[in-house]
Amino acid sequence: MLTIKKGTFVNNWKDIKQVVAGYYHTVGLKFDSTVLVVGENDYNQCNVYTRTDISQITAGTFHTVGLKKDRTVVAVGYNYYGQCDISSWTDISQITAGFSHTVGLKSNGTVVAVGDNNDNQCKVDSWKDISQITTGEYHTVGLKSGGTVVSVGSNTDGQCDVSNWTDIIRIATGYYHTVGLKKDRTVVAVGDNRYDQCNVGSWTDIIQITAGGLHTVGLKSDGTIIAVGHNGYGQCNVSSWTDIIQVAAGWNHTLGLKSDGTVVAVGYNSDGQCNVFT
Repeated sequence: MLTIKKGTFVNNWKDIKQVVAGYYHTVGLKFDSTVLVVGENDYNQCNVYTRTDISQITAGTFHTVGLKKDRTVVAVGYNYYGQCDISSWTDISQITAGFSHTVGLKSNGTVVAVGDNNDNQCKVDSWKDISQITTGEYHTVGLKSGGTVVSVGSNTDGQCDVSNWTDIIRIATGYYHTVGLKKDRTVVAVGDNRYDQCNVGSWTDIIQITAGGLHTVGLKSDGTIIAVGHNGYGQCNVSSWTDIIQVAAGWNHTLGLKSDGTVVAVGYNSDGQCNVFT
C-alpha cells in the first residue's frame, strides 16, 4: 500500500463521482471505481490505493470505508473500537462512519453497526424500513421510507430530537447536530447551535445537505452553495462556487464536486486535506 504523508497531495483529482470528508482527510471516488485520498494519515486512514471495484465511500474521523460493487465492505484506519471490523458484512447498499463506529444499510432496509457503543450509537438492530443512514460523532440517524426519522446515541445537545420530523427526503449529521432536507426543499436542524450551524430555517430550493463539525452546507438547484456555522478557517466561504453537483464537509473544511468531475475545497488545510487539485 502507498502511504500518504501529512501535507502531501495527489494532483490527479479529476473524473471524480463522489467526494467525502473525514476529520482531517478527504476521499474521492473516481468513475473507474478507484479511490483517491489526501490529508492526515496518522492511523493509515489514507491507505486506500489498492482499492478497486468501489461503488461508494465514506469517512469517519480517523477511518475510511468503501462499499464494493459486490455489496461487501472494506475499511482502513483507526480500529481501537472495532469500527473497521466489517469484512463479514454482505448485501450492503449504503455505508456511513462516525467518530469510532461504522454503520451499514442492507438492501432489505435493516441496519448493521460496529465500533464504539458507549452511547448506544450502534443500537440499530431493531431498525427496519430504512432508506438512508448517517452518523455524527456519537449518534446515528436513519431515514425511513415514509419520510420520518429515527436516531440513537448521544443526545447531549438534542441532536437526536428528530422523532417529530416528517416529509424528510435526506439527512445529514455534524458532530453534534442533525440536519434534514424536506420534500419542499426547505431544511430543518436540531442539536448544537453554538456557531449558528442550525440556523437553516430560511433556506429554500435546497437539493442536498451536508454537515461538518460545526457548520452546515446546502446545495441549491442552480449549483450554488450556502453555508452557516463556524467559519474560523473559511470553511463557509463557498458563496462564489458554481456548477456544483455534490457537497461534503469535514471538521473544518468543505468540499464541492463540480459537474466536470473536478473538486474545489476551502477551510483548514493543515494536513493537506484541501489539496484536491487537478
